[in-house]
Amino acid sequence: MFNRARRFIRFLLTSILVAAAVFAIVGLWQHYMVAPWTRDGQVRAQVANIAPQVPGQIVELNAKDNAFVHLGDLLYVIDQANYKVRLALAQADVASKAADLRVKEAANERRQKLTTLSTSIEEKQTYEGQYTQAQSAYQSALANLDQAKIDLERTEVRSPVNGYVTNLLLRIGDYANTGISNISVIDSDSFWVNGYFEETKLGSFKVGDPAQIQLMGFGAPISGRVESITRGISTANATVSTQGLPSVEPIYTWVRLAQRIPVRVKIDKVPDGVTLAAGMTATVIVTPEGARSGTAWDDLQARLAALAYRALH
Repeated sequence: MFNRARRFIRFLLTSILVAAAVFAIVGLWQHYMVAPWTRDGQVRAQVANIAPQVPGQIVELNAKDNAFVHLGDLLYVIDQANYKVRLALAQADVASKAADLRVKEAANERRQKLTTLSTSIEEKQTYEGQYTQAQSAYQSALANLDQAKIDLERTEVRSPVNGYVTNLLLRIGDYANTGISNISVIDSDSFWVNGYFEETKLGSFKVGDPAQIQLMGFGAPISGRVESITRGISTANATVSTQGLPSVEPIYTWVRLAQRIPVRVKIDKVPDGVTLAAGMTATVIVTPEGARSGTAWDDLQARLAALAYRALH
């Protein structure tokens, strides 16, 4: 009787261990091959590459490397001497053109009031044409004045976003060329995470599902949400060879690697003490809507998979 009970207990324990192993294996399979998560994630951000709109030598530099700047903060100042002179000349030209316009206007009004006995039609047309030309010259002078004011304002280069100055190599005395970027600001309001998911996992979640982001250097997770899924990636088979022929990569029929598709994850909240930097490595775990309402089998399977994952890592 005792031996029979002992054999039964051994059989029961063996069955439990086998069942646990099966659950763990299935859970690990689901976790690694099916569950929507990836270690191949990266923090991304928009970068404002700022280029001056007017040329000149830099005489004042307020930006500091890695310092935070607000929208509209002054970054640097280009030498304003030439632009102030141009503004003064434009103002003087406007005054001159305004005086000439008044003279031409009065002369035209006098000629138009005279009868053909005192002046000819041709003379009236001549004075009217001179008045019209004076009007055009005055409008042109006003436009030049506006441009001179704009150019003077553009000597003060300001930040277009809230963010962090990065890789600052600029210094006082450098010459700023129009349209050539010389300072970069990382937009602090634009951070997101790109998770590169295997194509076999894309069907397990959708846009809008909540996501958890785990940075390599911080313990506290970041909450987010799937914002979009990239609709195309480059393919090596689309390139051409030196002879203009299609370049087709060889494949092995017994091995088919799943492509990784970028999935954009919007960051909802960043915990205190977590520093975001573009380029950081992240693990992205997506929790599909309704995933928590599974069966007891799914819950047990998930627990066993989590235990096995922790044991292996």
